[in-house]
Amino acid sequence: MQRIRSLWLALEGSLWFLPSLILCGAVVAAIGLIELQGLVDQDLAQRWPRLFGAGAEGARGMLSAIATSMVTVAGVVFSITVVALSLAASQYSPRVLRNFMSDRPTQAVLGAFVAIFAYCLIVLRTIRSPEEGAFVPSLAVLGGVLMAFVGVFLLIYFVHHVASSIQVSSILERIAEETAGAIGRLFPDELGSPASAKAAEQPPASLPPRWEDIAAPRTGYLVGVDGDGLLAGAEARSIVVRIVPRIGEFVVEGLPVLHVAGAAPLDARCREELLACLAFGRQRTVHQDAPFGLQQIVDIALKALSPGIHDPTTAVSCIDRLGGLMVGMASRDVPGPWRSSEGVLRVIAEGPDFASMLALSFDAITDHAADHVQVYASLLATLGRIAEATTSASRRRLVVAQLELVLQSAARAGLAPWRHSALEQQGSAIRARMV
Repeated sequence: MQRIRSLWLALEGSLWFLPSLILCGAVVAAIGLIELQGLVDQDLAQRWPRLFGAGAEGARGMLSAIATSMVTVAGVVFSITVVALSLAASQYSPRVLRNFMSDRPTQAVLGAFVAIFAYCLIVLRTIRSPEEGAFVPSLAVLGGVLMAFVGVFLLIYFVHHVASSIQVSSILERIAEETAGAIGRLFPDELGSPASAKAAEQPPASLPPRWEDIAAPRTGYLVGVDGDGLLAGAEARSIVVRIVPRIGEFVVEGLPVLHVAGAAPLDARCREELLACLAFGRQRTVHQDAPFGLQQIVDIALKALSPGIHDPTTAVSCIDRLGGLMVGMASRDVPGPWRSSEGVLRVIAEGPDFASMLALSFDAITDHAADHVQVYASLLATLGRIAEATTSASRRRLVVAQLELVLQSAARAGLAPWRHSALEQQGSAIRARMV
């Protein structure tokens, strides 16, 4: 199932899968309407001449014009898409390209133009003049005309959609929504049930002394783990499985990706079944890797703060989105790495915790804020909202530590004394609310 899920995610993020489905649907529709012509009234042209009155030459000319124009427009749409991808990669971050490629409207528009072209080709080859047998599939020809009007509407919509989608607010919204979904799936983690309090607190020394390594089958990123399958496999064999890398980390073929303890030497079938619970890819995905979503937003903020771009307003927008995601996580339970079945430790899986995600969200931005006062003020306000969203004393201490880092960075930035004083007052007010 993990491999199927990974394959499905890869297909969703491609520019060819949905257009191919639409193309196949258009071919089926063309064949269906052509065959339907023989089952309906043959006097359609006499009964409704304005709809079905085109002769063989007229139908051929009209469908040829539609096919030619649609394949031309399809080339324009592809060109616009490539330009938008290039602009997003250079202006924001190469990591956001997958969000553009997985954009459903873009995929649907690309597929629609290619599908109209294929539809017209299928219908054209069936038209016969009186000398050849006099066959004009009036229903299919009318369908091609209607598709042409749909194509005109889609072209107008696509231009509007591209103009909207390359705006930073739209990009951040898509990344934030995807990351929020990943946080909802991962926290609390569903990789089995948390081990008992005693097992959860045991030091590494109390773990099994002998571990057998299972090497990675390929080089790439660990993009997903089938937690239920891994837990069931460990329980069936009475073993303990430890996942060496975290989801999103890079693994190298031949190096250990799993440690297994508590059983005789593993056979080839057992190794394959355990490895089947892991999914590897050429690039990270957000589905089970929420930190990657945060990293994409951070990358956009850092690009905006670079001397070549110098766009602190975009950085503030990124901070707002990061704050919204961390506020949503502040009240969630983050389980430890130990997973058990019926009170017996079975799986050890290190995952991101609140501290690591808080640091990932704001450390780099704090270091690169330079003398942008609005960025420091936004960081402080966002940290205040995160602190208010949690009742955990330990998490509030982490937020306070992050707040101190922001103030220290502002002190080193050489701001005007009155500006630095205002930031200090803002920080003091946030500390007071945390008490």
